[in-house]
Amino acid sequence: MLRIRVGDLKLGREEKEIINEVLDSGRLSEGAKVKAFEAKWANFIGTKYCVAVNSGTSALITGLFALKHLLKLEDRAKVITSPLTFIATVNSIVACGLEPVFADIDKETFAIKADEAEKVIKKEKGIKVILPVHLMGYPADMDKINGLAKKYNLTVVEDAAQAHGTIYKGKKLGSLSSLGCFSFYIAHNVQAGEMGAVVTDDYRIYQLMKKIKAHGRMCDCSVCTRAQGVCPPLKSYKGTEDFDPRFYHDMFGFNFKAMEFQAALGLVQLKRVEEIIGKRKYNVRYLNIGLESLNEVLALPKFSEDISYLAYPLVIKRPEIISRMVLRQKLEKAGIETRPLFGCIPTQQPAYKHLKEKYSGKLPNADYIGLNGFYIGCHQYLTQEDLDYIIETFKGILKGA
Repeated sequence: MLRIRVGDLKLGREEKEIINEVLDSGRLSEGAKVKAFEAKWANFIGTKYCVAVNSGTSALITGLFALKHLLKLEDRAKVITSPLTFIATVNSIVACGLEPVFADIDKETFAIKADEAEKVIKKEKGIKVILPVHLMGYPADMDKINGLAKKYNLTVVEDAAQAHGTIYKGKKLGSLSSLGCFSFYIAHNVQAGEMGAVVTDDYRIYQLMKKIKAHGRMCDCSVCTRAQGVCPPLKSYKGTEDFDPRFYHDMFGFNFKAMEFQAALGLVQLKRVEEIIGKRKYNVRYLNIGLESLNEVLALPKFSEDISYLAYPLVIKRPEIISRMVLRQKLEKAGIETRPLFGCIPTQQPAYKHLKEKYSGKLPNADYIGLNGFYIGCHQYLTQEDLDYIIETFKGILKGA
């Protein structure tokens, strides 16, 4: 039986009350709660605008599709990104008709290295976007990445799905580029089960994303007010035909709208987001101290007060002593849930096996982490007893390795 989960969500009185509010309102599709969450999330990240969608994957697709439309990017225009990430990052690039290109990562932060990215940019023609991934809460070097973007006329999009509240030189991740994409999946720091959001300071991108997430319809109101007799697009319409902007579509779009339930849970979580981040930081620091004696075998996560930790990532330094598979099996048997650190997409993920030959031997850090990296939970529900149990379990397993 699992004792230490990778992620957890406990619904208390406040969560149940706000869900009942949604039920009593009779409005389940996006409405006032979604609008309130968008405003509060934009304020938390430090941007002017936020568009909530139904998942982190939808956030990436919505943001990239808006840029493709705004910048008039051709199909197969290239996006350079990290090879070590959850597959949704790369799937979203492909889903938008763009082509992913990869540069190697930093072994300590798991983020794309700017100098490696520049080498690829010089060789590959047609790169238009650079998409750093802030994996596990660790920031990519955004000063260098934005410098590259300026030098080579690229647009920067941040995948900040796992970095709710991480601070980079005084600013929150997601606010340092044209747009930032977030996920509120169950194991993340702000949890809503399934929901995503895109933030931006660009009003044009904001307006496009509102349309894209709602089938490309001509009205782009955050919350439809037609039932109250107010419809700005209809009021401004000058034609003579029977016109309903909800059913007129002037661009291709998707059904990525969020639901009131998700936004309601997100609003409650946002009230205690600093407490959540603080508890996760405490847990990471405590585990690092407790596991320090194992650092010849395990690379422990880099600690910083500026990082908002999604999980507790570890990398096996000495796979000849114990393999990741054996260590994970023993941890799971002891009740500690684990996850592999995603894998290097072009060389280790079957869905992208057509890229394996091209990238073979070119992404050594991502290949190594993809084979030897894994993570366990550091979430806010862990008790002191849980933390001590994790430390004792790791020591017990590795002492006999």
